[in-house]
Amino acid sequence: MVKFLKPNKAVIILQGRYAGQKAVIIRNFDDGTRDRPYGHCLVAGLAKYPRKLVNYNHIMPTRYTLDVDLKDIVSIESLQSRDKKVTAAKEAKAGFEERFKTGKNRWFFTKLRF
Repeated sequence: MVKFLKPNKAVIILQGRYAGQKAVIIRNFDDGTRDRPYGHCLVAGLAKYPRKLVNYNHIMPTRYTLDVDLKDIVSIESLQSRDKKVTAAKEAKAGFEERFKTGKNRWFFTKLRF
């Protein structure tokens, strides 16, 4: 089976509060973990940074990739405490803002038309 849900892949969230928002996969867990025995991934989106782990059934992959390196900034350990989460959110926001100001990946920062 071809694995198409890879890091830096742009996805659309389908369920929950942020349904219809764009996000980027940071890290994927195809086999699951002990806590979550199903496939899921860590995503960072535009509405709120970073998003918790999202089930594969709740995202729709797109054909686009975003070349922003957030793997060092956002990790599972950074989501454990409030202080680490706030700093990870600010650094992820700075990474997205830098990408926006340079004019690269304009499609990612536009509103979806549906």
